[in-house]
Amino acid sequence: MKYWEKWTGFEGEAMRQVVNAYNHSQNRIHVDLLTISGIENKTLFAISGGDPPDVAGLYGPNVAQYVDDHAIEPLDKYCAAAGINASQYIPAYWRIGTLRGHIWALPSTPASTALHYNIDMLKAAGISRPPRTIEELDADSAKITKFGPNGRVLIAGFIPQEPGWWNSEWGFIFGGRLWDGHDRITANDPGNIRALTWIQSFSRQYGTQALSVFRSGFGTFSSPQNAFLGGKVAMELQGVWMSNYIHMFSPKLHWGAVPFPYPADRPDLANSTFVDEDVLVIPRGAKHPRAAFDFIKYVESQKGMEMLCLLQRKHTPLIKVSEYFIKHSENPYIRLFASLPRGKNTFFPPQIGIWPEYSAALNNAVDEVTLLRETPKQALDDVQVRIQRSFNEYLERKRMRGEAL
Repeated sequence: MKYWEKWTGFEGEAMRQVVNAYNHSQNRIHVDLLTISGIENKTLFAISGGDPPDVAGLYGPNVAQYVDDHAIEPLDKYCAAAGINASQYIPAYWRIGTLRGHIWALPSTPASTALHYNIDMLKAAGISRPPRTIEELDADSAKITKFGPNGRVLIAGFIPQEPGWWNSEWGFIFGGRLWDGHDRITANDPGNIRALTWIQSFSRQYGTQALSVFRSGFGTFSSPQNAFLGGKVAMELQGVWMSNYIHMFSPKLHWGAVPFPYPADRPDLANSTFVDEDVLVIPRGAKHPRAAFDFIKYVESQKGMEMLCLLQRKHTPLIKVSEYFIKHSENPYIRLFASLPRGKNTFFPPQIGIWPEYSAALNNAVDEVTLLRETPKQALDDVQVRIQRSFNEYLERKRMRGEAL
């Protein structure tokens, strides 16, 4: 049975150990694991060509597009036969794989986000605890940030563009929404405008040129020159995986993690987190779907899931967690990352097939705002018009095919 997965390095080795454990646990099915780059596109090409793998490890946001393209098999009957259901999963992670009343994907490893901070840099600025509100974050950032000659930024307390992976979702932190759940895009929701106004405030405070020059000195994410690991930026939004990179590239870093700050006038948004996950799917046309699900079932077991997540130093998407898992996790903040997704403020992009286009438009809006070429309202009004038009066409195509959203 062929299994395509995207992971390399220690994450890929972790899944290889799970595959080996499955292969040794029985003598009916043998899983051949193959690492594939650009898996979200190559899997679609393989399906179109009639030669897909039996299992593919995709990203959570791929699910809606694959469902719209009829590219993956529903897992309802397999899950029912195996006794797999929503009650066994943290709801935020179960929802990512379900769409329009069907189960399309099951989690492999989950993710949640939190504010990571450099304890030594905060102490050097006279800050005794990490910020709890956006206003405290802004004030602490101003204390930490240092300038050189001609306004050159030497170190920064916080800048929203680092690492810049959640530009399309900052509005959630301010109570914004991106979709009404039916037929209307809500790009210019007041919460989203407030988020971009906050992002733009950094450009107004430091200058677009100064920020651009500062960021050009950052190394790649997976390197000791990473802005956070290298001590260029004191605080940033990052995911559960960040401790792995700290361990690899900056093991002496004195760091901590707390829930990302919330606006002081919105305490109801405390403990917000972006959730995402890697998922396992059975591509349409897979030659061994029953064998494929037998392997997926093994990964979804507490034994298989905890083996994978422990080796990748992430938390588990399952409700039930063993004491062994918590005790042996090498992530010092595993309890935080495991608890945030169980709260009410968990955010995941809209499950609509045009999300890649929508996300790109929002990223472009953030660029226009940070370069001070447009006001937040102008930028988001433009996204609202363009993406609503695309969304209307998307809905019409679905109606013509007799499909519900």
